[in-house]
Amino acid sequence: MLQTLRNAFKIEDIRKRIMYTFFMLVVIRLGSQLPVPGIDRSVFTSWFSNQSSDAFNFFNSVTGGSFEDMSVFALNITPYITASIIMQLLTIAIPALEEMHRDGEEGRKKIVTITRYLTIGLSIIESVALAIGLGRQGYLEEFNALYVILMIATLTAGSAILMWIGERITENGVGNGISIVLTINIISRLPNDLSTLYEQFVAGKNYGRAAVAIVIIAAVILLTVVLVIILQDALRRIPVQYSKKIQGRKTVGGQSTHIPLKVNTAGVIPVIFAQSILQTPVIICQVLGVTGGTSIWGKILTGLSQSNWCNPAQPIYSIGLAVYVLLIIAFAYFYTSITFNPLEIAENMRKQGGFIPGIRPGKPTSDYLNQILGYIVFIGAVGLAIVAVIPIFFNGMFGASVSFGGTSIIIIVGVIIETLKQIESQMVTRHYKTGFLSE
Repeated sequence: MLQTLRNAFKIEDIRKRIMYTFFMLVVIRLGSQLPVPGIDRSVFTSWFSNQSSDAFNFFNSVTGGSFEDMSVFALNITPYITASIIMQLLTIAIPALEEMHRDGEEGRKKIVTITRYLTIGLSIIESVALAIGLGRQGYLEEFNALYVILMIATLTAGSAILMWIGERITENGVGNGISIVLTINIISRLPNDLSTLYEQFVAGKNYGRAAVAIVIIAAVILLTVVLVIILQDALRRIPVQYSKKIQGRKTVGGQSTHIPLKVNTAGVIPVIFAQSILQTPVIICQVLGVTGGTSIWGKILTGLSQSNWCNPAQPIYSIGLAVYVLLIIAFAYFYTSITFNPLEIAENMRKQGGFIPGIRPGKPTSDYLNQILGYIVFIGAVGLAIVAVIPIFFNGMFGASVSFGGTSIIIIVGVIIETLKQIESQMVTRHYKTGFLSE
């Protein structure tokens, strides 16, 4: 990794792209400190610190603390991510969008434009809900139409600016703009979380206990990172052979290649979906000030909160953890089924004269790919569940209180690996161009 960056800085064009990305990230962190006008930040921060919902903590983590500080970037890039996921789902369900997706670059531009409008729409909806909800609880200086409109406009504009910055990083920076914006927000919270772990398990302890705590914390983080790297890079290569064809006096084809099927085909999406479904009712109840107490509804809400899982004193609430794991596996299969089409791949292979050795072209090839995909999706989903559960287990067993978890680590490691690959590909492309022009 360090060698890649060192080589990249030797190339002027790539060095400019890296510096452009860096300055854009500085702008993001500066904007995260600007308060939303009309809101009492100290009172809101006090309210936030009393919330027990893990979804609030995760949302605050992916916004880089902007939500807790209620800055102009409080919504951050989350509306764009939600809009992108919705568009992916609608592309499968709506024939017109599917046709756009197949139209190549022109269709892609139209889908990106629709995603931008959808992002603004979602930002407005979330801003309205926040403004009215906070106003009713007395966190606005004055709860009137002017302050509500001001807050809605500020939060929506902040989300739109971050979307624009992400696209500029993709075009003029190192690529993966939206992912990099999300990652830098999560990374910005890590010092606070590590400080919390230090205060909780190391500070004030004798040398022996402090050393053991440091070793365990480092081992858990290292183990999680290694598992994520294995998940990100793991592939199942399906061999493909292309038959020879005679065109004029030349014989073309006949080469061997492979179809790379990623073990973690769905990425971090299943974890986000599962977490969202479990935490949405908890968030709604907390924003509305509704608590269940000792009633059945209250126990259900308590069981949905990750902070109560793996707690030896209350093992019954760990049922929520089992539901969480099942949802991750289910969404891994669901998301893979709508983003990977074995029938289309089999048909394209048949048209190009390709076949999998020992498998007939057409439907048998599609059935074979479906069978293999079913195995590797299960392995990837179980791997995702393990990565997501490791921090939850230690939080429950030892009472660690941090905002980052398996989801955050998956995002950070995945984006860093993908960004380095982008830089390497740009270096290779420039090398080929320079070699061609110098001859």
